[in-house]
Amino acid sequence: MNKFFLLAALVFTLVIAGCGKHENGGRTDGDTLALKYSKLLTIVDHDDDFSEVSISDPWHKDKTLQRYVLVDRDKTVPEDAKSMIAGGAVLVRTPLKRAVVFTSAHCQLLEELGCGNDIAGVADAEYINVADIRKRLAAKKITDVGNGMQPSVEKIVDMNSDGLLISPFENSGGFGKLDKTGIPIIQTADYMETSPLGRAEWIRFYGMLFGCSEKADSLFRSVDIQYTKLKKTAGSLPKGLSILTERKTGSVWYTPGGNSTMGILLRDANAGYAFADDKHSGSLQLAPETVIDKAGETDVWAFKYIGEKPLTREELLQEYAGYSALKAFWKGNIYECNTLTTPYFETVSFHPELLLREFIQIAHPNCKLGGLRFYSKLR
Repeated sequence: MNKFFLLAALVFTLVIAGCGKHENGGRTDGDTLALKYSKLLTIVDHDDDFSEVSISDPWHKDKTLQRYVLVDRDKTVPEDAKSMIAGGAVLVRTPLKRAVVFTSAHCQLLEELGCGNDIAGVADAEYINVADIRKRLAAKKITDVGNGMQPSVEKIVDMNSDGLLISPFENSGGFGKLDKTGIPIIQTADYMETSPLGRAEWIRFYGMLFGCSEKADSLFRSVDIQYTKLKKTAGSLPKGLSILTERKTGSVWYTPGGNSTMGILLRDANAGYAFADDKHSGSLQLAPETVIDKAGETDVWAFKYIGEKPLTREELLQEYAGYSALKAFWKGNIYECNTLTTPYFETVSFHPELLLREFIQIAHPNCKLGGLRFYSKLR
């Protein structure tokens, strides 16, 4: 009987010792960081030696897009980390100091985190609406590596970059010649998260990469608190006006799926949305006639565009005469966001609370939350 109790106590002790640990290749070491919203990130801290970050493949369930081992640039690579690297994980020496960033949203985030000087190069520079980045580009302190789909590999190698922040795409087949440079490619798959706060939580990962974890964690907490508060405010109001987003592109009208980030934002704003019952987490590619038929009675039409000046109703009708069938069009309830002059894409990716505040005010005109920042009513 005494042996039985001793054996039970031993088993209990081993179970308790294993709780809260991350299993990896049969080993139980490292503490998994608790994430509130992200469905794609798994972060494991291995004491002070290194961190392990796994990104789930958003297009293939139960598969991993990439694994990273983050090791301080002034420390030797631990043996456990070496075994992970041998197994396919990518070694990243942190903090990054000469990164090439391929999207304006990540440029803006790094500026906000105080890491703007760690950006050595950017792609698609003409589309980056970040004041300090533009100044540094003009002063040749940041290198323009060209088109994001076909960047100058020679420039990237010559600048001794220590990390490339690139958004992955389904069935892209890799990153071409960049895969052969030996420079760590950080796959910024945050845009594939299925919730606004899930994407914003990637702030914490980027903070780890650039050595500003405390500031990044604080920023994310602030975003989370503000978003949650605004959602509660909207939920206390009567059901708001219905909103239709975007406009016709060629022969297709891309509208957010009901479970997409934008669909969730509209729901959290307590706004009506014609496609709210849809279960897709991405965009719907619909014929314009289908959108008119389904959402023609929508109260508000809010879309984004790029232009030198505000659009007019006449120009919209020249683009597609079918717009005249929208209730929001003939009632004059149209809101536009010119992303050429408004830092929409640079801001809302990691600040969904700002876009939520916008939609609450559009859906609830009597709710005063400081005015609109991105959208303006078409005159």
